[in-house]
Amino acid sequence: MDDELRQVRITAGHATGTVVLDGRDISSSVVGYELRQLAGRPAELVLFLSQLVKDDFDGLARVVVGVPPDPGPAAAAFLGAIDARELERHALARHDLMDGGPNELIRAMLRLLVEWGTGKWQPDVADAVPQ
Repeated sequence: MDDELRQVRITAGHATGTVVLDGRDISSSVVGYELRQLAGRPAELVLFLSQLVKDDFDGLARVVVGVPPDPGPAAAAFLGAIDARELERHALARHDLMDGGPNELIRAMLRLLVEWGTGKWQPDVADAVPQ
């Protein structure tokens, strides 16, 4: 990786944005990016290139060309930390459990896991009371 720092300008809009490296607009070659910085260190820009771009990327800026992360390990860690008793208790207490459809308990558990994973789960008042 090139340790020389480069000039980067990112303009993000609602529907579109631009990525410019050393004055050169490379937006048409980029399908996404991650920008991160640790205190006291230079920023690092990770570019996700379009599949149309071959190995001839001509970029500049402490740039790392990456691939989207594999969600498998994070999902496995999340699921491994789930308390089965709590999952069952909260799933059985859901208001949408009794729809009478096939696999309703499993569907309720999956919805609950999605809510937990995305931080959207809000406990009911009854859930907040220790049992």
